[in-house]
Amino acid sequence: MKYKILIVEDDFTIQTQLKNLLTGNRYEAEAATDFNAVIEQVKAFEPHLILLDIKLPGNDGFAICSQIRVFSDVPIIFVTSSNTDMDELNSIMLGGDAFITKPYNTAILLAKIASLLRRAYPSEQGETLTWKNAVLHLESSVIEYQNQKAELTKNEAKILYYLFKHAGKICPRNDIVDFLWDNQLYVDDNALSVNMTRIRDKLASIGLTDFIKTKHRQGYTL
Repeated sequence: MKYKILIVEDDFTIQTQLKNLLTGNRYEAEAATDFNAVIEQVKAFEPHLILLDIKLPGNDGFAICSQIRVFSDVPIIFVTSSNTDMDELNSIMLGGDAFITKPYNTAILLAKIASLLRRAYPSEQGETLTWKNAVLHLESSVIEYQNQKAELTKNEAKILYYLFKHAGKICPRNDIVDFLWDNQLYVDDNALSVNMTRIRDKLASIGLTDFIKTKHRQGYTL
């Protein structure tokens, strides 16, 4: 599934940066446009997680968090330049799930988002992809075939995810590299070749020989 994240941030530059970061990591992101109607937007958009600033026009983030907690347990991450111990304590006392200060590290923010989503929606984490009786387990990064399993690294799992999502089609090498870069996995063309060799070895170890085919000067296909 594609998780929905609401950004409640009045700095347009930061708002845009967050939206681009989230959409680039396969989240559906929407930003608050009317800070006097955030609660209405939460109810209409029904986000799986909210990124909430403290200093906002009208009601501050603490007040908005308290209002949300009246009707929803949606995970809330305070992303703010207010970095005092009292601010962090208030965010916890009012129902916030995490507190990240600006300027934030994007990798840490993405990791925190993923962690909270896994905790809040455990039933959604068992997603699998299947092609020709091979099953890719996304949460555990495992490929399974005829009751045999092979563990994958993060890069290997992402590459197979992309191939499974485009099963039956030719995937150009550059498209795969671009996909990995968009997901903060720094893989160049040479590293892709190394990863593909390792993936094929692991697939062969569980009986999946010739599962990934190379199309000369075109790319790969399942």
